[in-house]
Amino acid sequence: MLTDLESVFRSLKSELGLRPVFHSKEDRSDGHLMITVLAYQCVQVLRKQLKAAGIHDSWSSLRQTLSVQRRVTASLRRKDGRTVHVRKSTHAEPALRAIYDALAIDPAPGGSKKLIS
Repeated sequence: MLTDLESVFRSLKSELGLRPVFHSKEDRSDGHLMITVLAYQCVQVLRKQLKAAGIHDSWSSLRQTLSVQRRVTASLRRKDGRTVHVRKSTHAEPALRAIYDALAIDPAPGGSKKLIS
């Protein structure tokens, strides 16, 4: 459990920039600490929901699985000179889809968007 806790905090510190920050005012350092605790609580809530669904992966394994999906924009020039931009998510791989299903999250976040400029 301690190793897992340390792994979560290491990733929070690096990915969210929650490393030691020296503040000159106490309320700023209190705010920094509060954000760190809230981020950790969010991680734990998600992991509890995943464990209830039978997903017992480590935090680093979950992060790796979640990192594969992307939002992609394709830009196409029309004959009239205008550009069509189509933005959509890549398809979720099976392991990622299992996580989305366990958390009741849409596997295609953001849907498809089309913009003509």
